[in-house]
Amino acid sequence: MSRLLVDADAIRALAEILTETGLTEIEIAEKDNRIRVVRAAAGQVHALPAAAPVAVPVAAAPAAPVDPAKHPGAVTSPMVGIAYLTPDPGAPAFVTEGQTVAAGQTLMLIEAMKTFNQIKAPRAGTLKALLVASGDPVEFGEALAIIE
Repeated sequence: MSRLLVDADAIRALAEILTETGLTEIEIAEKDNRIRVVRAAAGQVHALPAAAPVAVPVAAAPAAPVDPAKHPGAVTSPMVGIAYLTPDPGAPAFVTEGQTVAAGQTLMLIEAMKTFNQIKAPRAGTLKALLVASGDPVEFGEALAIIE
């Protein structure tokens, strides 16, 4: 029975080179030893020393996307409807990103059942992000904007 010796440090170094350079495959050979590292479609790297596969993770999994509705400064939709950022087509927007807003200031309108409902700032602060565009359909509880 033959014993396979794997140089884990060499495999890690090759995996780092793949990550840094964007290459999909790299191989080194020295005497009777050969290490080949190939980036798989799922973001994993497989090392094949002497034709025996060994899986080595390249990096930690990406962080899960943060739900904007859970942000402490999120302004959420109180209803289902269509969001409008201007009072009329061609008119300037109620607010713009980066603008300081006062508590009670109109941020946008939501049309529901042919009625336009004003969405007002619940607190004073800076409008960090508008998360919808004019004409976008919105759902109840959906984050519309972030005020910090």
